[in-house]
Formats: sequence, C-alpha cells, structure tokens
Amino acid sequence: MGVGEAERLIAEVVGYFSEPAETFVKRRHGELKARGLTNDRAFQQIATELQQRLVAPPEYSQRQLRRIVYG
Repeated sequence: MGVGEAERLIAEVVGYFSEPAETFVKRRHGELKARGLTNDRAFQQIATELQQRLVAPPEYSQRQLRRIVYG
C-alpha cells in the first residue's frame, strides 16, 4: 500500500467515526431497509452500532431513533 492509499484510508476511517449520530442513524436506516430489514430490526441494529462507535452518543430509545429518521 502506498502513502496515498494509506492517507485515503485514514481519511475515510476518520470521516466515518466523526459522522454526527443523527447522520449515522439516517444513513444506516437507509442501508438496513435496502437490505430488507423491518424498522424494528433496523432500529435495534442501529442502537447496537451506536454504542460501538468510537465516541458513543447518549443512548437513544427506538422512539427517538424513529424521530431522527422520520422527523
């Protein structure tokens, strides 16, 4: 791997982990729904993934996650 590739990889990882929680929730919901998950399963998965992030946001209820996605 060259220096340029390493720099792009690092930038991608930093960008992923610096994504605001609300943006992450909306993006992941779309990805999971595209895979055919129901909303209940998608929101459970998102809640789990949020707690595994480098800097975990406050714990969101499923209702709060729905509000982030649907307004």
